[in-house]
Amino acid sequence: MSAQASGVRALLFDVFGTVVDWRGSLIAELSAWAASRGLGGDWTGLVDAWRGAYVPSMDEVRRHPERGYRNLDALHRASLERLLPEFGIGSLSEADLDHVTRGWHRLEPWSDSVAGLTRLKTRFIISPLSNGNVALLTNMAKHAGLPWDLVLSAELFRHYKPDPETYLGAAALLGLAPNEVMLVAAHNADLKGARACGLATCFVPRPTEYGPLQNKDFGAEDDWTMVVRDLVDLADRFGC
Repeated sequence: MSAQASGVRALLFDVFGTVVDWRGSLIAELSAWAASRGLGGDWTGLVDAWRGAYVPSMDEVRRHPERGYRNLDALHRASLERLLPEFGIGSLSEADLDHVTRGWHRLEPWSDSVAGLTRLKTRFIISPLSNGNVALLTNMAKHAGLPWDLVLSAELFRHYKPDPETYLGAAALLGLAPNEVMLVAAHNADLKGARACGLATCFVPRPTEYGPLQNKDFGAEDDWTMVVRDLVDLADRFGC
């Protein structure tokens, strides 16, 4: 283990794709829900396009600070309403739109996530550091059994990753120096942002995150502090 890793006191986790299977979860749940309601349409296509709107919607918040910060639930809802007609999904009621949007609150963990996090918690402070808002991450933790010590969200800092305010703000709230904090993520760009702020970094591959649309992040693309197979392997490496 490197000296940088040995000084770590808190582990922060990207969530969508790193800890939970957003694509598989949403496709399975929403397709079953639509079938039970007799709703047609291409729900797999919708889920993929919905995720595709994620980064552009956050970029729009960055480009227009005068409009104020909008949390991820609000961005997801706006993207959903715009995309529904493109995938042959008819008009939904307000309650239906809320249910579908909150599908992001009900995502399922990867098979190693809960076991790995539970072991890591015995030695480290563990928390998400996600672009998801606090309510989303809290509800997800209850649904998926994620044993966080606390919930850190971009919403607290009014900035989305990879803005430095998120990484530095999280370390400051924990009362730790950046180099005492490690970001664990399946996305090289997220780790690049964290490392630029002085955090330790750990890459965990999730090569099926985007299903057949996956075109990046199959492996570590830089010399990160650690590279592991999954979160159980990370616990093994730290002796938890």
